[in-house]
Amino acid sequence: MPFGPQTVHTHIATPLGQVWLAASPNGLCGCWFEGQSHLPQALQPKPPLWPESANHPVLKKAAKELQRYFAGDAPALQASGFDLDISSGSPFQQLVWTTLLSISAGSTVSYAALSHSMGRPSAVRAIAGAVARNPLSIWVPCHRVLGSNGRLTGYAGGLWRKTALLRIEGVTGNWPDAIAPAMATA
Repeated sequence: MPFGPQTVHTHIATPLGQVWLAASPNGLCGCWFEGQSHLPQALQPKPPLWPESANHPVLKKAAKELQRYFAGDAPALQASGFDLDISSGSPFQQLVWTTLLSISAGSTVSYAALSHSMGRPSAVRAIAGAVARNPLSIWVPCHRVLGSNGRLTGYAGGLWRKTALLRIEGVTGNWPDAIAPAMATA
C-alpha cells in the first residue's frame, strides 16, 4: 500500500500491546498493533523509515483518543479534530473501509452481510481481503466483522486482540478468553 513521502509516525503502549500511529498531511493514515499482519514496510526496519513525530498534532490527538478508548471513557474511537486518510488503498479497498465506518460500536456484522450491504454479494473473499488490509485498526472497525454464526475469524492484529476489542465495546459472544501470546508466559 502506498503511503506518501510526508508520512510520520509515533508509537504508544496500550493494554493490547504497542501501537504504531501514522499521519499524512491529510490526517491519520495508520494504526497498527506491533507484529500485525500487513504492517507497512516503512515501520519494519529498526529504526523505521518514517520520521518519528510524537508531537505531531494529529498523532497527539489520536494517542489521546486511544487512551480514552482503552480506559473505557469512549465506547468507540472518534476522529476528533482530525480526518482519517484512507488514500493508501485502492478504490475498492477505500469503499470497503468507508463501509466499515457504518458499523456502530457494540454491533457486529458478518463478512457475507457486509458484502450484501455493499451490493456485492459474490465478493465476500475480496471484501475480506480488503478488511484484512485496513490500515486504521480500531478507527475503521474491522474487528466488528465476524464469520458466519458469529464466529471469530481473521484479524490482522490477532484473534485475541479482536476478542478484547469487542469486549471493550460491550459485544458478547461464545468465544474463549483472549490471552495475549506474550502475556501467557507471564
